[in-house]
Amino acid sequence: MRFRLHILLSLLILFFLPGYTHAQIKLAKVFGDGMVLQRGIRIPVWGNSTPGAHIIAKLGNAQATTIAGKDGKWQIKFPVFKAGGPYILEVAESGKTDSKISLKEILIGDVWVASGQSNMEWQVQQARDAKKEIAHADFPQIRFLVVEHDKRLKPQSDIHAGKWKICDSTNVKEWSAVAYYFARKIHVDEKVPVGIIQSAWGGTPVEAWTSRDMLLTSPITKAKTLSNDTLHLDREDLLADSLNWIRIWDIVYNPQYNTDKTVPTIDYNDANWTTIEMPKVVKDFGIGSYEGMVWLRKKITLPESFTKKDLTISLGHPEMNYSLYFNGQEICKNIWNAHATHSFTIPAHLVRQGENTIAVRVAMLWGGGGLNPPAEDLYITDGTSKFSLAGNWLYKKDLEPAFPKMLNYQYYPTVLFNAMIYPLIPYGIKGFIWYQGESNAYAAYDYRTLFPMLITDWRQRWQQGNLPFLFVQLANYMKTNPLPSESSWAELREAQMLTLSLPNTGMACAIDIGEANDIHPKNKQDVGYRLALVANNMVYKHEGIACGPVYKNYRKEGNRIRIRFTNTGSGLSTKDGKGITGLAIAGKDKQFYWANGIIEGNEVIVYSDKVAEPVAVRYAWADNPECNLINSEHLPAVPFRTDDWKGVTEK
Repeated sequence: MRFRLHILLSLLILFFLPGYTHAQIKLAKVFGDGMVLQRGIRIPVWGNSTPGAHIIAKLGNAQATTIAGKDGKWQIKFPVFKAGGPYILEVAESGKTDSKISLKEILIGDVWVASGQSNMEWQVQQARDAKKEIAHADFPQIRFLVVEHDKRLKPQSDIHAGKWKICDSTNVKEWSAVAYYFARKIHVDEKVPVGIIQSAWGGTPVEAWTSRDMLLTSPITKAKTLSNDTLHLDREDLLADSLNWIRIWDIVYNPQYNTDKTVPTIDYNDANWTTIEMPKVVKDFGIGSYEGMVWLRKKITLPESFTKKDLTISLGHPEMNYSLYFNGQEICKNIWNAHATHSFTIPAHLVRQGENTIAVRVAMLWGGGGLNPPAEDLYITDGTSKFSLAGNWLYKKDLEPAFPKMLNYQYYPTVLFNAMIYPLIPYGIKGFIWYQGESNAYAAYDYRTLFPMLITDWRQRWQQGNLPFLFVQLANYMKTNPLPSESSWAELREAQMLTLSLPNTGMACAIDIGEANDIHPKNKQDVGYRLALVANNMVYKHEGIACGPVYKNYRKEGNRIRIRFTNTGSGLSTKDGKGITGLAIAGKDKQFYWANGIIEGNEVIVYSDKVAEPVAVRYAWADNPECNLINSEHLPAVPFRTDDWKGVTEK
């Protein structure tokens, strides 16, 4: 571990050293061997050279020339190419044979920019069926460029780092799962090469991805954006934040006790620890906002039948990095989203007659950490009987050094646009795919303004017209409320739905494939597939239904309300064959009650005996709604409400 930290520190120092030199001619780092260039448009290529130099570039049999400006910058455009390849790109200064750049294995096809926060960044190896998907990832005409994380106060002329890679079982592991499954379907359906430029960063708000000029146009973001002008985000600031991250992960990966080093063992004195009923996550511990390492302990007396045999322990649904110990022996370490189930073998020789001790060391980060419900998934079994581990545990925080304070500059307005989007412009692309919004849910009403601002901003800067912008509506998440209630996540989904008023935008609904206990649902296949369905319909002009039923209008009929939908295909139904769930109805008092629904063609008649004079209907209006309405293509109905009553995030 120390060796790895030493290497990382060395790389950081090299990155921040001033005055490193370049060759006389260079291409922007977005260009490289194995890249995909956009078909059907004039292809831009740019870089730097000697001021005033005559630049000659050749792509296949096409040649283009230009003169480098006084600042050494140059840009050329090749003529329109059809899908195909491979080609070689050659760029040189006229008369200088030693300055030639040659890039090989270049394909012409469709290029999509994939951006957003962690659900876009979530890797193939972290998602569902990872081993199977990785083993079958043999698509040499799919190429990815993953833009390395970077944040800057001013627009940058180049990305910090990134390299085009060909899709195989080695490279695909660390790629965005959503973007990969999207690219795979587009490639198979269109039979053209597909390139993905992945520029995403977990936990980041939409403001970080929007330009300063655009943010200054809105009173929502103007003051906060101007406050950036007082920052001095220089090499020392970035290095300090990077070093602090190294320190945090060193603590996460390596126990660093402030006390006796026997915390996991059976005879450790935990008399002053606090009782907590598990399973719970940190927000339910009653300790407020906390980031650091927390230890959990539980003493159990197993049935005599459990001794002298290997056992299986299930931690159910852990959140964040964790380590598990049984009677002082490490069973697993730092397994976070690497397993379909968090179940592990306890060797027979570790199992004692009578009392045994379980210890779990959990990282509390980003407001998360702990063991998620349900309680029935927390147990030990001998293969025949189960012994529940739910109930009273003990916990203790601050046994290890505190995490250093992080400035987290990546959350600041415009810093990611400057470093991870602006340097990509004007690379020829087909469009954008976007998965973000979780970090803006607390102010979902503002997202009605901020999200369209970002889309408009990017389109204006690329100057390729109204480029297709496809996005994922937030999946269901958190506990299911037994009664109809207000929801910031429902309001964020509504803001996303309203963004479809912009031309050439499309949305994939994911309201049925989330997970109550994980903000990063494992099913990324369906997310990518649904985005590709929208692309097939909107961009590639395939016929068919691309999304689930969408609310169109309503009319009152006595004590009932009739809801009309579009995108129903050959008709509405429910995915489980039962009555419609997720409907709620209210009168003028704005008190919602669960409602019944009768399907009639493309319409649903909604009613409740508790509401004699209804005025409003809502469907799937919750953080994690139980909803089952689908169309003939088995795509879920998009959440909606007929009212415009003030929500919880509208100031």
